[in-house]
Amino acid sequence: MVNIEFKLMKLIKTEDACGHVLCHDLTQIIVGVTKDARFRKGHVVQKEDIPVLLSMGKENLYVWEMNEDLLHEDQGAEILCEACKDNNMEASLPKEGKIELRSTINGVFCIDVSRLQQINGLGQMMIATISNHSVVRCGDKLAGMRVIPLVIEKERMEKVRHIANAGHPLLSIAPFAIKNAAIIVTGSEVLKGRIKDTFSSIVVEKLAEYGVKVTSVVNSGDEKDMILSLIKKAQASGTQMIICTGGMSVDPDDRTPSAIVASGARVVSYGAPILPGAMFLLSYLDEVPLLGLPGCVMYAKRTVFDLLLPRILARIDISAHDLSLMGNGGLCLNCPECHFPNCGFGKGGF
Repeated sequence: MVNIEFKLMKLIKTEDACGHVLCHDLTQIIVGVTKDARFRKGHVVQKEDIPVLLSMGKENLYVWEMNEDLLHEDQGAEILCEACKDNNMEASLPKEGKIELRSTINGVFCIDVSRLQQINGLGQMMIATISNHSVVRCGDKLAGMRVIPLVIEKERMEKVRHIANAGHPLLSIAPFAIKNAAIIVTGSEVLKGRIKDTFSSIVVEKLAEYGVKVTSVVNSGDEKDMILSLIKKAQASGTQMIICTGGMSVDPDDRTPSAIVASGARVVSYGAPILPGAMFLLSYLDEVPLLGLPGCVMYAKRTVFDLLLPRILARIDISAHDLSLMGNGGLCLNCPECHFPNCGFGKGGF
């Protein structure tokens, strides 16, 4: 990477410095009061600054030799911000060539990873973000961006504009759109009262984290026709999501997958490269998410359900290919002290 800074530094008289960019910090010393940088590197000299600079004994200054082919770092940062920001974000004011973005809503943070990599590959600039598909709340920090040198070529920043000119920003937030759900509890042992249902309460609790109300919880037993009937009944009720708990293995009594298929749902995948949660089933019944949850959701602290639920609630499309990518980072280490989501579980996926 060519360092353009040293080539563009020049010495000028302070009286002629208005509009120029300082190359280094300038310290002001007032005995018994202060000894600190009065003007920072990158400061654009204003008319009112000149008397102050002269009082500091600065008769001459090193400044950047700006021309029409160059932009100040703050201008470059603003171009990066324009490429990233959507309507659900607010930006900080540029400071030392850096801008930060924060969320103004609750939702799922989405990155156009390919275009982000293209911009970061241009050199002399950077955009750093939180992980793709992170759950964010209003006020959360999302990204920081800056131009590395104090001045940068306009031509390089035009490349940013070209990459960003795809009809949508690099970064976006998908709000949570699903507000209610129905739960179908499988298992003849639950239906016949042999054991207490402890599965649905866990699902209810996880849904409540996102403001989702459970409109019904019904026991189906293990009969395929009964599971199918309750799926259709939930669909007819207008619920926005249907969740079947259990009955997802290859045991002869586990008939949830076959009932989901019989409902006519579009099955995206039966199985996911995630542990805990390999037997997860994702499908859509006339665009209503229809999920089959494996038993691990009942006892493991974090599973495939925790990874995918926010994206499902935000109506982010999930393909079988997307799921296949989640093997990278798809192993939960069951740490004695859980730090999810601030850990590697799920961070390597799509």
